[in-house]
Amino acid sequence: MTKIDRYILVLFLRTVFVCFCSIAGIFIVFHAFTSMDDFVKMGQKQDGLVPVMARYYGPYMLLLFDMTGAIITLLAFLFVVGWLRRTGELTATLAAGISHGRIFKPMIIASFCIVTLQLANREFVLPGMRDALSMKAKNVKDDVEEVVLPCYDKTNGILFEGHSLHVKTRTVKQPSFRLYGDYGDYGDLLMADTATWTDATATHPAGYLLKNVSRPERIDQLPSMGTAERAILLTSRDQDWLSPRECFVATTVTTDLLSKDQSATRLSSVMELAARVRNPAVRSSASVHVLLHERIVRLPLDFVLVMLGLPLVVNRRQRNLFVMIGIAILTVLFFFALKTLSGTMGSSGYLMSPAFAAWVPLLVLGPFAYVRLLEVQTL
Repeated sequence: MTKIDRYILVLFLRTVFVCFCSIAGIFIVFHAFTSMDDFVKMGQKQDGLVPVMARYYGPYMLLLFDMTGAIITLLAFLFVVGWLRRTGELTATLAAGISHGRIFKPMIIASFCIVTLQLANREFVLPGMRDALSMKAKNVKDDVEEVVLPCYDKTNGILFEGHSLHVKTRTVKQPSFRLYGDYGDYGDLLMADTATWTDATATHPAGYLLKNVSRPERIDQLPSMGTAERAILLTSRDQDWLSPRECFVATTVTTDLLSKDQSATRLSSVMELAARVRNPAVRSSASVHVLLHERIVRLPLDFVLVMLGLPLVVNRRQRNLFVMIGIAILTVLFFFALKTLSGTMGSSGYLMSPAFAAWVPLLVLGPFAYVRLLEVQTL
């Protein structure tokens, strides 16, 4: 790497950092202004105002980076080129016989690294912060209580309902599980004080542990039920690990599917979305299929968005910086309009399948961005 490469790379990364801090600062100022009373109260109860705000806004900064990383990279690309052109450094370098492609190579590689960092953040960091991202300012440490979204288990014939869902503890308060299969003496309803999601272990599959079961009343006298392949309802009569008045319901309907806040779905990783689509117990809507394929093509699509800025900075006409930014904004608007339109059509099943709808923006804009990337090597 030459000195000019290091100079351009440092200038580009510094511009990306400043742009992100500017957007993050605006977000924090406007949001904190409307929630300052809650933060002050929580700060008095806990370890101070600054730590409380850091715990609350920390995950949101990662989410903001995921949402704006590609756009910020595109704007930083334009700012750096405009600066180099204004100082005459770009003209001097071109006069030495160096192509635009060679000059911009450090920024192109850095742009790809940034969208790759977005991918790592999206797949490995954000899924673990879904609970924090669903909290209100007054619930920085408290367990969030949500309304339960009823979900039907097609495999077992059970409709999962309840009074409320506690996100952190993955517990349903006052669960009401309706049994639509042939469950004999269990009747048509399971009621208890709590139902806590439990991951699979060596002694039982994944499912809900119901405590203080009130219906059916003779739960401890009923034998476990299931099929030859799997267990469904387990009781203390033949399960030593269960206590009296406890019942275990084996299912693949997790608490994420019972959450009314569907932002948890959008923050899931590709593997989690694929597992949900393959889950035979629940019906996945077309929008979930579109979301899965959008996440698969997100990395190349973000890089395409950055490369769409190349025609703005590499041209025969010396455009004004503000003109380039204006055209870049229109380019971003067209990019997201195409992405939104195709996603909506795929979700509604109009003219295209969910999988094809997610790939349309890449199929339309990808070749154009690739051609411009090749052309810039010789200009």
